Amino acid sequence: MSTSEYDSYRPPEPEGGRRKRRRGGRGGPSGPDGSGGRRGGRGGNGRGGGWKNRGADGNREMPMVEDVEFTSYYGRPIVKAPPWGDEIGAYLFLGGLAGGSSLLGFGAQLTDRPGLRIASRMTAIAATGVGGAALVADLGRPERFLNMMRVVKVSSPMSLGTWILSGFGVGSGVTFAIELDRITGEKLLPLGPLRKVLHGMETPAAIESAFFATPLAAYTAVLLGATAVPTWNAAGRNGLPYVFVSSASMAAGGAAMALAPVAETGPARLLALTGTAGEAYAMSAMRKRMHPAEVDPLDDGEPGHKLHRAEKLLIAGAVGTAAVEVGARVFAKKLARGAGSGGVTGAAGALADAVGSTGESAGVGKRSWKTRAVLRGLSVVSGAALAAASAYTRFGVLEAGIESTKDPRHVVEPQRTRLEERRARGITDDSITTGR
Repeated sequence: MSTSEYDSYRPPEPEGGRRKRRRGGRGGPSGPDGSGGRRGGRGGNGRGGGWKNRGADGNREMPMVEDVEFTSYYGRPIVKAPPWGDEIGAYLFLGGLAGGSSLLGFGAQLTDRPGLRIASRMTAIAATGVGGAALVADLGRPERFLNMMRVVKVSSPMSLGTWILSGFGVGSGVTFAIELDRITGEKLLPLGPLRKVLHGMETPAAIESAFFATPLAAYTAVLLGATAVPTWNAAGRNGLPYVFVSSASMAAGGAAMALAPVAETGPARLLALTGTAGEAYAMSAMRKRMHPAEVDPLDDGEPGHKLHRAEKLLIAGAVGTAAVEVGARVFAKKLARGAGSGGVTGAAGALADAVGSTGESAGVGKRSWKTRAVLRGLSVVSGAALAAASAYTRFGVLEAGIESTKDPRHVVEPQRTRLEERRARGITDDSITTGR
């Protein structure tokens, strides 16, 4: 009998000699405990724990090296990082902003809030245009965007997203043209008899853009979740679309608060507060359901800094928005005095709010001016904070995914955990690591 230096690692021979190996025993019932016919093999439910006890039942199968903690994949990433930069981050944010603003504009039309309607529709078309330009810049050439519209592929989030963006842009463009025609006194656009046709399309166009608004805000999360990037894939399976939709609501509400008169932005504040609560809850729940190795990129490095800034801005913006809402209810009469300037937005609206009080008595007018100015300023700052929080969230999630591709640990450790969970539930006839 030949010997080698590795014989010292072999387990002792069982009493009574070596048993004859059972053929075809893998996976079959073998004992009263139902532990399967192959005991002690790799990943099986062998007797005792640890690699040194494998093969202790005499089947002579034992690894020659111990189980090791994963540290590297030959010093190279397992998943190739997507070549997406700040253009895609801007598109993620602006797409959500456009969708939420379109919904706000449609609601403002139904409730007769002209200032909020104009601000929301202008925001929607501006965000759509800049976001589309950012997407084309990332693609490199405009015809690549058009090439994606040659087919409709239901199973492709990118293909559906192209059509969603295009459909949304048509309705949003029509409502923008109508608002521009109104603002310029129906003199800028040489429409002639077509003006009545254009204005007659307002409600259908608003409904059409509102129909695509929510898918526009959510499909980018589905797109990220459909990739093999560890953090994006895990986030997509655990609620990233809810995070993005809530973030879009927060951004749209914040933008409207910054641009429209305080007296008309009650629905915008409600939308912003709802989005704030939704994002905070959805983000927390998503993190809890993800593997720690998949969450790490959301906490570390520059992506972690961005998401932490988003949390701080979210809290500050929510507190300010709640204060504005309380102030708007308490000082509703004073705000109503300046409602005549509600059709003007932005800094001009604030100035008009102030100028509108000139006809009142000196004392009452001075107090009303101060009240409106304070609420207006707080509304602008709070709205800007919420919009910035939404932007930081989108950029943070995007960059965290890219960071997760650089360390193979973010790929291997969650796969091993999922495999162990499957085997703990008795699923031992496969080695699937991508599903639970």
